[in-house]
Amino acid sequence: MKVKHLKEAQLGQLVKVLKGRDAGDVYVIIGIVDDKFVMIADGDRRKFDQPKRKNIQHLEFQPMISGEVVQSLQECGFVTNGKLRFAVNAYAEFANSNAE
Repeated sequence: MKVKHLKEAQLGQLVKVLKGRDAGDVYVIIGIVDDKFVMIADGDRRKFDQPKRKNIQHLEFQPMISGEVVQSLQECGFVTNGKLRFAVNAYAEFANSNAE
């Protein structure tokens, strides 16, 4: 599967950080600030209540969107850290199975 570099961010989309202290880590978009910045969290180091504001130019958008995260954000306005960790771990397993 080819990874497309999308220009538009979507809630629940998984991203890989390209620049900064967290370079190489995978996060979930939990908020869109404007057309240049998003809020990301992974439920582990970056919790939902203290997300990281990140420039989209420093992110590589992955072709996977977590339906659980999107549904939770739409229904209640927040998502549990457990769901964020689950989404990140599911992507890691997906990426490892494609690498083999």
